[in-house]
Amino acid sequence: MEKIIDESLQGSALALKKKNANGKKLYIESYGCQMNFSDSEIVASILANEGFDTTQNLNEADLVLVNTCSIREKAELTVRKRLEKFNAIKRDRPHMKVGVLGCMAERLKHQFLEEEKIVDMVVGPDAYKDLPNLIQEIDEGRNAVNVILSKDETYGDVSPVRLHSNGVTAFVSITRGCDNMCTFCVVPFTRGRERSRDPQSILDEVRDLSQRGFKEITLLGQNVDSYLWYGGGLKKNFEKATDMQKATAVNFSQLLERTALAYPKMRIRFSTSNPQDMTLDVIHTMAKHKNICNAIHLPVQSGSNRILKEMNRLHTREEYFELIDNARKILPDCSISQDMIIGFPTETEQDHKDTMSLMEYVKYDFGYMFTYSERPGTMAERKMVDDVPEETKKRRLSEVIALQRQHCQERTQRHLGKVQEILIESTSKKSDEHFMGRNSQNTVAVFPRENYKVGDFVMVRMDECTSATLIGEAVGYSENN
Repeated sequence: MEKIIDESLQGSALALKKKNANGKKLYIESYGCQMNFSDSEIVASILANEGFDTTQNLNEADLVLVNTCSIREKAELTVRKRLEKFNAIKRDRPHMKVGVLGCMAERLKHQFLEEEKIVDMVVGPDAYKDLPNLIQEIDEGRNAVNVILSKDETYGDVSPVRLHSNGVTAFVSITRGCDNMCTFCVVPFTRGRERSRDPQSILDEVRDLSQRGFKEITLLGQNVDSYLWYGGGLKKNFEKATDMQKATAVNFSQLLERTALAYPKMRIRFSTSNPQDMTLDVIHTMAKHKNICNAIHLPVQSGSNRILKEMNRLHTREEYFELIDNARKILPDCSISQDMIIGFPTETEQDHKDTMSLMEYVKYDFGYMFTYSERPGTMAERKMVDDVPEETKKRRLSEVIALQRQHCQERTQRHLGKVQEILIESTSKKSDEHFMGRNSQNTVAVFPRENYKVGDFVMVRMDECTSATLIGEAVGYSENN
């Protein structure tokens, strides 16, 4: 199952190559979505210029940073436990400073700094460039906080290090913030209003990755389809733009095409899309360029129109079906994946059945499904009662997961007998004698290593499969090498 929040990466602290001139040690852990992991790379890049090398050894750290998530309760509880551990180590290393970054930082700044006194520094997602000043503040004995949300910060001028990289695939952030006020989501409050990054800075970053041997990028944003560059500023202010700004504006479809044309050997993915914002020109652009992968992550959250309205999702079940039908007409081989929230306030058995029937209609390739958990600060927390019993949520979730597994198996089997291009990402987790990679549809494939190497594009014949993994044999290099 595809997961937008990758459990295997949660809390990971990976090290960069050391700089000889750097004498201080930074330990940085990341939790939550891929945007947070991407942000950690930006932070490490900024602090490398301030004399900090990353370390995986907590006991030698001079500065400990935790990049946090407010989307799920589990992530918050984990971060609190980690902060307790850091403070225990701090008793033996009093000079060590502890800071909290990201979404949770913005929401719980007063608790962390003043009430619980468990951190020295709180830094919101738009304030990472202020880190050198904030570190100076804590070095001089003062608590430091900057959680101001920016109207124009995109970090387009920061070349991020690649903390969690296999040297083959990389994430390129194209937007920050979100204007969609879904009632279950805290992102608009923790990451601010939506703004897009200068397309030239995006292309420059892709060029740098290409020159360094990367073979695949994912254009990343809370809602990539909403990308709109007209010279800077908030998307909501576009209506006030000049005629020239409007005439020369770049939308997501145009950005996607520019990237595909500029780097025809680079495989391109994007995430995350929003049903109300995804337009058919994006799908036509995908169909036109073979280096844009045939995969769309299209969160639906519920199959019930009543619940979609309660969630403030600005699309209906019928509009979603129309988008799916058009996508499959234009791109017959396209894979579609989903996010689903089970047990949202007031969800009835009929609403649950609507979700199951929507899944039967779409037959998703992958899915990320979880039960609703109330997030402080959201509209749902302020205005709704979390009234679906936990045992009901769990039962409905297990039914949704079982159906998704069945569809996953069906969708994976459709690749059998085909020869498909696979980008080798790493050795297989289960066998050193096998490589793993993904096809255009984002399905994992495993095959014998032979004489190939990580980073090669290889044509693989798909002979068998599990519910979510293809097993095959390489038949030669792809023309993309």
